[in-house]
Amino acid sequence: MRSNPSLHRLILAALTGVGLLIAMPAVAQESEDGIEIGDQPAILPANPNDAGEIERGARPSSSTGDASTLDRGERDSAPPATKGAKPTTGDKPDELQGINIYLRMGTPLPDVPPEKPYEGKPDEAYGAFQRGLFLTAVDKALPRAQLGDPAAQTLLAEIMSRGLGVKRDPKGAAFWYGQAAQGGDPAAMFKYALLLMEGREVPQDKAKADDYMRRAAEAGNASAQFNWAQILVSANPGVRGLTMAMPFYEKAAEQGIADAQYALAQVYSALKDVPPEKKARAREWMLRAARAGFDTAQLDMGLWLVNGYNGPRDYEAGYRWLSIAAARGNVVAQNRLAHLYINALGTKPDPVEAAKWYVLSRRAGLKDPGLEDFYLGLNEEQQKQAIDLANRFRRT
Repeated sequence: MRSNPSLHRLILAALTGVGLLIAMPAVAQESEDGIEIGDQPAILPANPNDAGEIERGARPSSSTGDASTLDRGERDSAPPATKGAKPTTGDKPDELQGINIYLRMGTPLPDVPPEKPYEGKPDEAYGAFQRGLFLTAVDKALPRAQLGDPAAQTLLAEIMSRGLGVKRDPKGAAFWYGQAAQGGDPAAMFKYALLLMEGREVPQDKAKADDYMRRAAEAGNASAQFNWAQILVSANPGVRGLTMAMPFYEKAAEQGIADAQYALAQVYSALKDVPPEKKARAREWMLRAARAGFDTAQLDMGLWLVNGYNGPRDYEAGYRWLSIAAARGNVVAQNRLAHLYINALGTKPDPVEAAKWYVLSRRAGLKDPGLEDFYLGLNEEQQKQAIDLANRFRRT
């Protein structure tokens, strides 16, 4: 999942008012407006016009994480993500860490609890839709939709909006989404809110859009919860908006919305009045968003680990997360990765690899005078190798 620039800008604007302040120091001060601030750490998501410097320091003798394997053992032994299990740090008692499934190989596992029998009436329209029988789904849903069934109306709208088995009909889909939204279907309220915001298939109406988005969020729709949180932050800049939005970020994050997990990590990290038990989970939420493929979260996870922010410092895991983000095209991660190669933080020193990542980030418009001096100090053969590697990376 690539980063969401609008999400990034909105959250950062609410947190700081100006500039980029993502990876804040572990020891922060409190500002008058309720947002924790402090001296910028060694590695930050760079200003496009000033990449800054990286911290130099001794590497730790051992790593406390492994981003390349995404903490596979902990994931396998932990409760489901919706339970909010914290990543294993290696210093918890065994009874808190759970049993690693790889240690259980060859040992009979308990039987899976039997599923409770479904006693409700099967929905033939949705059943046909799930089997790919779209025309059958239309035949089953249309009579119910005409009689005012919100679920059938939503299904009909979805089929028409995507052109599944029928000609794509945005206007017709908008009509049925509107009918289902009036009937209180959470998914339809979310979709219709988006249509009202866009103003293409239906007249633009921000007030009605906000109302439907709020109602869908309160009804439990995860996408609506995240979007309603964004609306609250946008309409109420600063601490007030973040505080109002936090419960909806939390609900959406628990349901697996990576954007919400990233936002929640930043909010927990920055607001001074967040309870300590929630602050302690900031890195966990950032890790979940990174694991979901959100490249800005991968960048920030790497920065947090290298800087020791919101948890122990771990150069090797930080290097791995920055490598993942850089390989996916995140320009800031490419810049920071060059610094890690130069300073041998989390990896062996490699001037050619450092120059390759610098060349890629420079071509994307990210200036860094320190890296430019480093690059010019290389011999001609090293520069040629770096350019060849950068060209090869771009082609792939």
